[in-house]
Amino acid sequence: MKLLVTIISSIIAYIATSIDNIFILLILFAEMKKDSLKDIILGQYVGFTILIVISLLGAFGLTFIPQQWIGLLGLIPMYLGFKALFKDEEDDEGDEIVESAGKFSKLFFSVTFISLAASGDNLGVYIPYFTTLNISELVVTLITFYILVAVLCYISYKLASFKYISEAIEKFERIIVPIVFIALGIMIMYENGTFNILFN
Repeated sequence: MKLLVTIISSIIAYIATSIDNIFILLILFAEMKKDSLKDIILGQYVGFTILIVISLLGAFGLTFIPQQWIGLLGLIPMYLGFKALFKDEEDDEGDEIVESAGKFSKLFFSVTFISLAASGDNLGVYIPYFTTLNISELVVTLITFYILVAVLCYISYKLASFKYISEAIEKFERIIVPIVFIALGIMIMYENGTFNILFN
């Protein structure tokens, strides 16, 4: 019974903090090339893992990175948004975001940092949540979280595979992508209190 409660509470915690990632992943999957699927999924997992490590350190009182500075990661999606906004229409998007096979692409690093940046404000939930768990509950929670990352990627991928969704994103790409990523960057910096540091 206690195990079930832990699983349910971890599902609620994950959904409450990660539901906004669906739209970001939706755009990435709709825009991806065939061989970049692994970069998106792996980038999502690596970014989430870094977030979990920071949260665990914070839960055990070992955090040394102020949350306001984590908000600076919001500059990454803002940069990508402005880059997409001013991109030359003749540029080959595939050449821009995917490097040679056998190496991690720019897309992998972009997805990693976007995943980490978009979830930076989750520290305010994960750190206190982790402090309430014992070791066995923490293990169950982390396993549940990692399964849910796969579920999130799968749902986003399936949604992006719908013809009318992918066509809509492709049609309005030059509007949707910059707006989403620039707004995401501003939101990340605002929610982490980064603007207070920069302007005070």
